[in-house]
This record gives sequence, C-alpha cells and structure tokens, in this order.
Amino acid sequence: LVRRFGSARVAVGGTLLTGVGILAAGLADSVVVFAGALFLAGAMDAFTDVAQNAHGLRVQRRYGRSVINSFHAIWSIGAVTGGSMAAAAIALGVARGPHLLLSAVVFAVAACVALRYCLPGPETEAEPAADTGAEDSAPPPSRAPAAGLRTGWVLAALVLIATAGTLVEDAGMSWATLYLSDSLHATAALAASGYVALVGAQFVGRIVGDRLVDRFGQRAVARSGALIAAIGMGLALAVPTVPGTVLGFAAAGFGVATLVPAAMHEADELPGLKPGSGLTLVSWLMRLGFLLSPPVVGLVADATSLRVGLLVVPLAGLLVLLCAGVLRPRRD
Repeated sequence: LVRRFGSARVAVGGTLLTGVGILAAGLADSVVVFAGALFLAGAMDAFTDVAQNAHGLRVQRRYGRSVINSFHAIWSIGAVTGGSMAAAAIALGVARGPHLLLSAVVFAVAACVALRYCLPGPETEAEPAADTGAEDSAPPPSRAPAAGLRTGWVLAALVLIATAGTLVEDAGMSWATLYLSDSLHATAALAASGYVALVGAQFVGRIVGDRLVDRFGQRAVARSGALIAAIGMGLALAVPTVPGTVLGFAAAGFGVATLVPAAMHEADELPGLKPGSGLTLVSWLMRLGFLLSPPVVGLVADATSLRVGLLVVPLAGLLVLLCAGVLRPRRD
C-alpha cells in the first residue's frame, strides 16, 4: 500500500479508520462487536505506524541528517495528551461516545491538514539513500542478494532491539503505578509519577537523540542508552525506594529513547529488500513486545513478586548491548 499509494496517504487513511474503530469499540454493546472494533483499530494503527515512519525516513533522506528521533518525540507528547484528554472528559462528566467522536474528528482533521504538507507521490527505489551526516551512507538498493543470509540475521537483531524498547515502554505503562503503590506504598500522586517520568525522559532523549546520533552514530548511542536503562532500573530494583524507582523509570525511558527509531531506520536500509519491507517487518514484529510483556511480567509477579517481574527492564538493556553491533557506527 505504501509503495502504491504513498506513505502519507496510507498514514492518513489509517488514522481515519483507527478513529472509527476506537469509536465503534467505545459504543459496542456486545463482546463480539467490541473485539472486532478493537481488532480494526489495532490493525489500522499498525498501518499508520508503518506509513508515518516510512514518510519520516523519506523526509530524513531529504534533510541529509537524523530527524526521525524528533518525530518519535511527538509520540511521547501524544501519550500524555491522550491521557490528559481522557482525564478531562472524566472530570467534566463527558460520556464515552461524544468524547471518542470528538477525538476522532479532531485527529482526522489534523491528519488531513498535515497531508497537504507531506511529500507527494509514492516511495520509489530511485530516491536518495539515507545519510544523516554522521553515519555511513546506505548502499544503493540494487545491491546483489549475496548478503541475503546476513540481512536476515541483521533484521532479526533489529526486531530484538525494537522489541526491547517496547518492553521498557510497556513496563512503565502497565506496571509502574502498581509497583509504586502496592509494593512501595507510594501515594496515588507519587505512584502516577513513575510512568510520567519514563515518558518525560523518553521525550527528552528523543529530542536530543538526533544530535547525538549525528555526532556519535546509532551504535554508540544505543549502547550508551542501554547501559543507562539497565544500570538505572537495576539499581532502583536492587535498592527499592520511591524516589529511586521514579528515577529508575526515568533512566529507562531516556535510555531506550532512540532504540525504536534506530531499528526502523536500519531496517529501511537493508539490502535485498524492497523499499519499506524491512521497516514493515520490524514495526509489526516489535508489537510482540507490547503483546507479550504484560502477561510475562504478570506471570513472574504471581510466582515471585512484581519487583522480580520488572527485571525485564534491565534485561532488555542487556539484550540491546548484545544486538547493537548491527547498528551503524559514526562515520570518521
């Protein structure tokens, strides 16, 4: 779809249908309709995710330097904005249906307006290869398929890197508040600050991430971030205190800030694959992190404790350290 209709159009279409799916789920009067509507919303969100990242990387190629991390910083803003809108609707007593309808209309209008300012036409192999100004330029897409096996291994490593990033994000989203309130007996306000700290630090990491990538390269930035996440959250779990845990989640968010954009960028430049294919595979497979993380952490927490279950965060950092060699170093 991206190659045929262009990433911008697919992203806008996916946004419109995601809004429809979420609205239908909110108004559903049966489990079957509810599940079907959520399936539609999730599938369309996946299309939007791939398409908007494909367009972002296309813009990055035009800029000739890293900008994709700054685009992902908007996701962090969106996460806080969406939660704030829901909280405001609850406080004002707005019913679920009108709230979701208003949200769908607002974001549909924003997407359609943004379409006017996007690059025209579909992605083609003739477009210039990515060059962030700090890393080796990508080889042309017409490379011989002799490196096909290596490409497969690199793609698998990139999926693991992206999945590690989503594991950490989901750990904060699903478990930070519960861990702080139940295990560490924090007040409600302090308990909510764990996820806020993670998302806020992730936003900062993505805002500065492009400059760091241009200066030091994807590999060094990913390894440094993985160490920050592993050590920061590891210390917070080893010596559990409320302030230390909040700082640990902040360190984790900052550390993984560039992982998903880095994996997507590298996947989009893999040899032997059509434009967008590597990006699509990484984008869709990394969603396994969101799918598998909650039950895995929950099962471990039931068998031992949530503190032990949250070891997935420092373990994700160690996983990135092992896989980061597939990312590009800084160009001398």
